[in-house]
Amino acid sequence: MTLRIFFHSSLLAATVLSAGGAWCAPQPLTVVWRDKPPYHYQENGEPKGFLLERVKNIFSIAGVPAQFITEPQKRIWANFKHGAKNYCSISWYRLPEREAVAQFTAAIHEDLPHSVLIAPAYVDKVTAHPTLSSLLDDPELTLGLVDGVSYGPALDQMIKGSKNRIMSRTVEATLMMRMLTVGRASFMFVDREDWEYFRARETTPPAMVRRDFPDMPPGMKRHIVCSKDVPAETMAKLNQAIAATGGSNNPGHSARSK
Repeated sequence: MTLRIFFHSSLLAATVLSAGGAWCAPQPLTVVWRDKPPYHYQENGEPKGFLLERVKNIFSIAGVPAQFITEPQKRIWANFKHGAKNYCSISWYRLPEREAVAQFTAAIHEDLPHSVLIAPAYVDKVTAHPTLSSLLDDPELTLGLVDGVSYGPALDQMIKGSKNRIMSRTVEATLMMRMLTVGRASFMFVDREDWEYFRARETTPPAMVRRDFPDMPPGMKRHIVCSKDVPAETMAKLNQAIAATGGSNNPGHSARSK
């Protein structure tokens, strides 16, 4: 009887320890990214991108297990709003409405100011405007917007007050550029890295023209964002790794040094 009690007690202790060990084991974070070349994208089914590689390195240095997957941009923020758990995403601007549903790391990258990309048929009409404010006051021009993204608070506000016709589509920036080549819109806003990537890979040199305006708002910083349930300790580890890799001052991509 004594031996039987000892056996059952030992088995119970082993079960409790085993269960406790499994409960304490850190679960990998789901880290999602949207298609935005050259920052993060797929080529022949292979994940690529200078910022995706940098973020993977940050998680590795931080010692935070992570599973990287791709999701559409609208789904990502719908998941945050609906309380997704153990969930992070990369390369987002810090905006008040986003801070309400997610927590932000330190900056991992700082964009250059946006440029204006002009459709071939509208080059003269767009370049006739000396400032961005003047351009956005022209009701005869159509502004192409990628739906579901922010261009930064200052530029978003300028767009909101624009007198342009607006063509908003739920597409990636590279597809919006192709729509521009056939005159679906007069102009669009573009990240300079996006434009360099697109131009380098087109078999026929695109006839679109890039123009920089003196009153364009400064470039925004990009961050890793995580669901509210991710522990403060994990966020601190990520911030330490970001600092160790140079923060947002890390060039990360050749276009930053041009």
